[in-house]
Amino acid sequence: MVSRTRLKSILTGLALYTMAALMVGYFGVNAYTGKYGLNARQELDQEIIALTSELARLKRERAQGEQRVSLLRSDRVDPDMLRTSARASSSTTPIRATWSEPSSRTDFQPMSRTPASS
Repeated sequence: MVSRTRLKSILTGLALYTMAALMVGYFGVNAYTGKYGLNARQELDQEIIALTSELARLKRERAQGEQRVSLLRSDRVDPDMLRTSARASSSTTPIRATWSEPSSRTDFQPMSRTPASS
């Protein structure tokens, strides 16, 4: 039965080479399409770019907010910021501190009560 041992050795070798080829193929496919593969790396790079630009925008927004808050500190209050925050916090229109006399205003023109003729 020499032919059976020869056939068995040929099939064993063929099975080993087939298993090795399948393992190399499996790891090759996962290296290309897996979670951390070549395709995923491109998507991660695009996400990194998008998140970096969003981080820069948020840092600028935070710096603007900190600058506005620094204008409201008690040791140096900006009058315009104080007026703006007072308007935002109140529901009524603020009264002006200085009033000009109605007779001294030249830009005020009263509307006529009669409709304009066509």
